Amino acid sequence: MKKESNIQNAIRLALTDNGVLSFRNNVGAYKSEKGHYIRYGVGEKGGSDLICITPVTITQEMVGQTVGVFTAIEVKTPTGRPSKEQLAFIEAVKRIGGKAGIARSPEDAIQIIK
Repeated sequence: MKKESNIQNAIRLALTDNGVLSFRNNVGAYKSEKGHYIRYGVGEKGGSDLICITPVTITQEMVGQTVGVFTAIEVKTPTGRPSKEQLAFIEAVKRIGGKAGIARSPEDAIQIIK
């Protein structure tokens, strides 16, 4: 069985081949020397593994211009299950016009960006 990191690397290559800029999104927290928790990552708990900008060409009044659409891809193995927080993050991105979903392969990721 493929490891999630191997699937993620293959997905990132496929995204690059399709003009998508992707970033690995590490989400978590650590405790500072003074005892304060510092949270990091887009979306904190539930943020997708890959945060991307998908180029989209606009039609009519913006003909010829390209805009970047916020894209979030949660990478899972064939048997991996997303958490409720991950599903909520994906739905929030979609609700405001972004592209988001779960990818278990490069083909899944390409479907998300189309």
